[in-house]
This record gives sequence, C-alpha cells and structure tokens, in this order.
Amino acid sequence: MVKGKGVSQRQRANTQNVQVLMAVWQEIPWTKVQRHVFRLQKRIYQATQRGDVRTVRKLQNLLSKSWYARLLAVRRVTQENRGKHTAGIDGVKSLKPPDRLWLARVLKLDGKATPLRRIWIPKRGTSEKRPLGIPTLHERARQTLARQALEPEWEAKLSSHFYGFRPGRSCWDAIAAVFHRIKYRPQHLLKVDISKCFDRIDHSALLAKLQAPTSIRRQVRAWLRSGIMEADTLSATTAGTPQGGSVSPLLALIALHGIEQSITQVYPEARVIAYADDCLVLHPDRSVLEHA
Repeated sequence: MVKGKGVSQRQRANTQNVQVLMAVWQEIPWTKVQRHVFRLQKRIYQATQRGDVRTVRKLQNLLSKSWYARLLAVRRVTQENRGKHTAGIDGVKSLKPPDRLWLARVLKLDGKATPLRRIWIPKRGTSEKRPLGIPTLHERARQTLARQALEPEWEAKLSSHFYGFRPGRSCWDAIAAVFHRIKYRPQHLLKVDISKCFDRIDHSALLAKLQAPTSIRRQVRAWLRSGIMEADTLSATTAGTPQGGSVSPLLALIALHGIEQSITQVYPEARVIAYADDCLVLHPDRSVLEHA
C-alpha cells in the first residue's frame, strides 16, 4: 500500500509539472515575441539597404541566438506550418507544450544536421512525382531560425519583380506585374522554366553567394550535405537544395538572384518577372528575347 501510494504521488507530481509547463508555453506573450523579432529583422533590412555589412552580420548573430527568435521558430514549425504533422527520420509528428519549450531552450546552430526523409508526391497535371526531403522537427525549427536571420537581408537585395517564396507576395502579384507591362504596349514574351532547378543548384557557388555569418554558413553547408534516407538507405547529397525544408525556398531564391540583372544590363528596356524558377522576359523586340 505504501509503495502504491508513493507511485501515485510521483504521478501526480509529474502531472502537475506538465501542467505548469503547458501553462508556461500558453502564457508566453507572443505579440511581444513577434514584435521583438520583427524589430531585429527590420534593423537587418535597413542596414543592408545602407550597405552596412558589419552591422548586418552582428544583428544576424544576435537574432540567431535570441530566446524570442527561438520561441517563434518552434511555434511556427510545431503549430502554424501546414506540414507540422509530417515526421522526419525520427518518426516524431508533433510536440506537446513541454517538449516545445525544451526544444526552444536547446535550439542552436551548431553546424550539424540529420539526414532527410525522402518521400515522393505527384506533380500537378502530370504523371511524374516530385521528391521531397523532410527534415525532423528539430531541424525544421533550426532552419526557420536561420531563415529569420537571413530573409531580411535578402529581401533588401532581391529584385522587386521576383514573387515566389517571399513574404507578402503571391502569384497574383506576378500576374498583375505582367498585366501592367503589356496593357499599354504590345510585348514579345519568353517563358523560361529551369528544369529541376532545386535539384541542380551548386553547393559551393551557393555558399559563396550566401556571405552569411560563419555559424549560419556552416549550418547551411551541413543541411546541404546532410544526405537523404530512403527505404533504410542513406545517399549523399552533392547538389541541390532539398524541397521540404523551410530554408530551401530562400536558398533557391539566393541561387537565382542575378538573373534579371544579367539581362537588363544588356537590354535596359527588358522586364524580367519571376515566380520561383518560372521566369518571363518581356520586350517589344523579338530578337532581344532570342538573345536573352
């Protein structure tokens, strides 16, 4: 009887601890958290615009270690994202509030990465399938943390006519940009679709272009080379950014950055409008498009 009573007391104590941790997670001032992270991101954006690289790197390091940024990264991955119940190679599909709080505490960019889980999904309108590399919840939280630090800098650098995978932009913005370009003057149009864009990005070129703080660049390198687990077989990743991670769309945009400048420097009247790896080049002269 005494032994059973002791077990019951431990169970009640554990239950109370879990309830306390759940209350702690639910009582986090999320509005304050979001404002703090946004304020740091705004400073990164403004420093990039004025060319203050040193300040940008300091603020990115500060944001990647911020307690509020870690909390927000965990919340987005475990509660807000559409794929929050998709498991990586560890089989974990969801986290309870105490586990979310623990993950936020241990979250850091340490230059290590776990392999991705490979799944195949059908491509819309075709019989082909698209490969997805699904990171674990821990890796997704770290990728979101890194993206929070990198995205403001690249929002200041990327062309205003790139619309895919960017905050506050959609395919309807790209459609409107095309409409405003052609409504007053006839234009020839060249449609560019980069075949298997995500799978063919060169790792060395991407890392050289990234120019991020050492800790973030080392972590991105680890993600790019983490390998893919499919049917209990681990295969190396020598190129490309695996589709499925939260940082992959941003890395693809960074790799594609410069396409518009390479055309408009030669033909200033040309307009390049892109949504992810789908790109349109518009110009009144057909011969310009053939050269572009």
